[in-house]
Amino acid sequence: MLLIGSNLYAQDKNIVELAAGTESLSTLVTAVKAAGLVETLSGDGPFTVFAPTNEAFEALPAGTLESLLKPENKSKLVAVLTYHVVSGKVKSTDLKDDMEAATVQGEKIKADLSYGVKINDAKVTTADVMATNGVVHIIDKVILPPSMN
Repeated sequence: MLLIGSNLYAQDKNIVELAAGTESLSTLVTAVKAAGLVETLSGDGPFTVFAPTNEAFEALPAGTLESLLKPENKSKLVAVLTYHVVSGKVKSTDLKDDMEAATVQGEKIKADLSYGVKINDAKVTTADVMATNGVVHIIDKVILPPSMN
């Protein structure tokens, strides 16, 4: 199990602070900063974030992350990151099999509860990490909007 700092429930931190204090989410934090989303994800929310680990970003095809982090590709990076965010606080107990949810990016993600919890094709490895402005579910894969596939 992945612990967030020394406490799985980081209620005293917002989503960005929680991610910044979690070593396995450092690539996500770098991407959020490059996309200019720090202020948004530090705001009132509530938000539900499906947060890919560093290993998830490393598993992208060679050069993908580097390309997304370039200033000229900021809009693509914003699209990828906001596809990992749903408005509202959705805890794992709120999920239903085959449930769809609209992302902040505009396209939908789908929950699959048949073998553990998956969002699209990413497995939730740590669920329900509570923040002051929402909830974070840590996933093992970067999910891409259908429009980018």
